[in-house]
Amino acid sequence: MVPQPPVCAPNARRIHCGHESRRTRRADGSPPISHGKDAVVRQSARRPGGRAAFLDTFASLGNRDYLLLWLGMICLMGGVQMQMIARGYLVYDLTSRPLLLGIVNGASAVPILLLSLWGGAIADRMDRKKIIQGGQALNAAIALVVTILIVIDQVTWVHLLAASMIQGGMWSFMMPARQAIIPEIVGQQNLTNGLALNAAGMSAMTLISPAIAGTLYGAFDAQGVYYVITALGLLAVLLTSMVRYDGKGPARPNVPMMTDIKEGLVHIAGNPVVLLLLVMGLATTLLAMPFRFLIPVFVVDIYDKGPEALGLLVSAMGFGSLAGSIFIASLGRWKRGLLLIAGSFMSGIGLLLVAAFPYYMAAAFIMLLLGLGDATRRTLNQTLILEVVEDQYRGRVMSVFMMNFGLMPLGVLPAGLAIEILGGQAAVAILGAAMLAVAAAVMLTQKRLRDFE
Repeated sequence: MVPQPPVCAPNARRIHCGHESRRTRRADGSPPISHGKDAVVRQSARRPGGRAAFLDTFASLGNRDYLLLWLGMICLMGGVQMQMIARGYLVYDLTSRPLLLGIVNGASAVPILLLSLWGGAIADRMDRKKIIQGGQALNAAIALVVTILIVIDQVTWVHLLAASMIQGGMWSFMMPARQAIIPEIVGQQNLTNGLALNAAGMSAMTLISPAIAGTLYGAFDAQGVYYVITALGLLAVLLTSMVRYDGKGPARPNVPMMTDIKEGLVHIAGNPVVLLLLVMGLATTLLAMPFRFLIPVFVVDIYDKGPEALGLLVSAMGFGSLAGSIFIASLGRWKRGLLLIAGSFMSGIGLLLVAAFPYYMAAAFIMLLLGLGDATRRTLNQTLILEVVEDQYRGRVMSVFMMNFGLMPLGVLPAGLAIEILGGQAAVAILGAAMLAVAAAVMLTQKRLRDFE
């Protein structure tokens, strides 16, 4: 299938599409060749440091529609992070069974794996704003139902399991549409900045929301937390409703959904840059991300500390991720390929340092490095994917990227088994060495990615 040029929205000043018509995309999927006005823009890409870079760090927030979308995401993610804390406490209060706690928390991975490809296909054929709004409204409705069940004292762990699975399905449809809509609103030149600020907002919610949820739970019990979660969900719907968005996915009513999914997979397989970036994302999921779920093992068995120490380490990682996202937002289109590879190196080195220095204070500083590496990888990986993919495929490609979250148990379970057999330090050292090997292989063999501005 030959990609068609994008169709400009009526309000071309607001919904970006003009640059693509001036750029020639290479057949192998590598970055577009710049001509005319775009060549000037690329040559003036921001460099690290300097007053201009500082002033441009939050440039995308000056776009009214992106700001509303971003604020809606802040409310949504704030509620999600609070819910993770409240649901975990509530399940354990109801059952006192760690196994059931793990099942409820991991249940969302199943619909993500099963439905993400469908969600991506729908994001490429329907109005993306409506998909986002539907997902946010469903999320608020689920929180409201759980609130009512708590108030009438009828909630069970099965209700919370069902809520977790429904929300996993909701993410499968909403997230491909949410990621695919950002380039349409901010434009190609601000894509890195827009996605970095998106990641910074998520990191900020990871830092702030759990503490708020814990305080509310202690003061007002689970129902107090769920009242706030429901309110945040409704506020997200309200804010996103004010986004002026005219773009729509290509109308293909007579094309079977499976045909759209197949075309998306064929497009990925035929685009070496996208395929490489997705493989790098998968390597991160299997090698770097499992450590987040294994931190309690280090806190209890190696550092001999309590839950307060665990909270500090998680917050330190979140702070590193926030700082990394803001740093990427300030850079613009500067050496992004090299920075993506550098983020992978930082993650590998951080894991090796955790294994080599079994001291709590050392771990607190190492968490900053791990958070920085995580933000760099995640933000730039998504940015480069969205930039080299035509708009008509963005939803489907991001749905494959989204499936990484469903595959996370494939990394966590072997890592947990390795800890039981080899011990925490040895297992994490293996993960770190493998992550470094992947980063080195990409660095040595992928010149196109190294040269990507």
